[in-house]
Amino acid sequence: MDKTTLYGSSLSLYTGRARSYLIKAGIPYEETIPNSAHFLNTVLPQMGGRQSIPTIELASGEVIRDGAAILEHFELLSDNRFSPKAKAVNVLSLLFDVIGSEGLLRPAMHYRWNFPDHNDDFLQFHFETFIPQGMNKREMATKRMNQMRSAGQAFGAVPDTYELIENLYTDLLIVLNEHFAQYPYLLGSNPSIGDFGLIAPMFGHLGRDPKPLSIMQSKAINVFRWVERMNRPDADIGEFTDQAQVYFDADNIPSSLVRVLKQIAIDFVPESQAACKAINLWLEQQSSLPSGTIVERGVGMCTFEVNGQMINALAQPYRFYLLERFQQAYQTLNENDQSVIDLVLAKSHMTALLDLSLDRKIGRENNREVWL
Repeated sequence: MDKTTLYGSSLSLYTGRARSYLIKAGIPYEETIPNSAHFLNTVLPQMGGRQSIPTIELASGEVIRDGAAILEHFELLSDNRFSPKAKAVNVLSLLFDVIGSEGLLRPAMHYRWNFPDHNDDFLQFHFETFIPQGMNKREMATKRMNQMRSAGQAFGAVPDTYELIENLYTDLLIVLNEHFAQYPYLLGSNPSIGDFGLIAPMFGHLGRDPKPLSIMQSKAINVFRWVERMNRPDADIGEFTDQAQVYFDADNIPSSLVRVLKQIAIDFVPESQAACKAINLWLEQQSSLPSGTIVERGVGMCTFEVNGQMINALAQPYRFYLLERFQQAYQTLNENDQSVIDLVLAKSHMTALLDLSLDRKIGRENNREVWL
């Protein structure tokens, strides 16, 4: 079978999402750093002008940029293999996809960039691999690292918030560890789209960089096992008594999963509310913005309060591009299934997410997210 080429890096948060999917789906692939002449001359022009990872190149030559689009491509080919057939459970899968892809960027960036004594040698090695031969690898990698360190600050990882970030993440590890002690995956004994979303920050940053890896291995072994499991082609559930590879029933969502969502909601919900308000204000000021305009990663900052602490973070439209999928899936539920999700969201303090929407929709053209 012809192989798919995955342009990415072990260091990359979002590559972890696509790589895990390819592994679990049994799709043959080769992974390479995006610094070759072929990438620059053939692949990059098909990426809408944005050099980002993950990007895949199919054997046909077709190029797909962005993890959500990559997963969507293969899900359509496999009759939605990793999307639970129970529609209510699938709604939760889509919610975790947003949470993993967008909701844990602050701890991911904090634990990568704010512990230089633990991480910088490790990071320096990896960033140098991106630099083509013949260039000053060390100098260019250091420059790029400093740019990414600044990006971490834009996500709200600044000295005033360090303690809050660490407390929230430690508490999240506790409830995730309790859940994964009982179930091998988020929604039962099969990986779901939600698992692939969550593995993005939990592998590339939090389950691999030296500082957060040491925390996970010492304080949350069941979470670490899930990270391992998500990067293996088999189910890897040997320590569990029940070997049936199934998802939860809609009427049997465990309380451990609700506790995970409730912990995440503490900062995810107020940040989403503040970002929605800030982006809609920006859109109001851009009334003549043509359809097809590229959606940038951030459109200004938003401010919100978490446990008495003010956080200033980048307002990111892409969060709402993914959140709309969750909302649309909820709207397709019958009355009984909506009641199930309503109860889960109420218990986890996430009901507000159902009503957060931008005043303009986001679509995709030429491998880029655009304003419709």
